[in-house]
Amino acid sequence: MFGISWAEFFVIILVGVIVIPARMWPDVARFLARGVRFVRGIIWKITDASENIKTQIELEKPIDDLIQNTTNDVLDTISIAIKKPKKTNRKRGQKK
Repeated sequence: MFGISWAEFFVIILVGVIVIPARMWPDVARFLARGVRFVRGIIWKITDASENIKTQIELEKPIDDLIQNTTNDVLDTISIAIKKPKKTNRKRGQKK
């Protein structure tokens, strides 16, 4: 948890209990509860935003595929047209 071991965490709690007078514990508990609610709210907003971004990307993927397929078809058509030999207006049996 946050890069600290359980033993370090318990030492921090023990120091907090010793340093903070008993009459202030309810205020500290309220402060910590507000902090936890605030962090949870931020996490929910980030999760919601990431889900919205994921949905948008999934919606745009078919459009990207359509654009890519259309582009490939057009480029294939152009390359086929360039590769075809041009017809000449010669009649059969005529020499050059």
